[in-house]
Amino acid sequence: MERFKKIYQQRVTDVVKIWVDTETNVNYVFHRNGNAAGFTLLLDKEGKPIVAS
Repeated sequence: MERFKKIYQQRVTDVVKIWVDTETNVNYVFHRNGNAAGFTLLLDKEGKPIVAS
């Protein structure tokens, strides 16, 4: 079983993806634009990690 599961993807060149950690159910967001990319927790308006149900 893979640790992360992709649940959302938008675009091809300017990529935004949402991943879920299958062990903790915490959501992460990945963004890539050209040679730059980032992967970080997806937070709610109170700054708490979003947890998949």
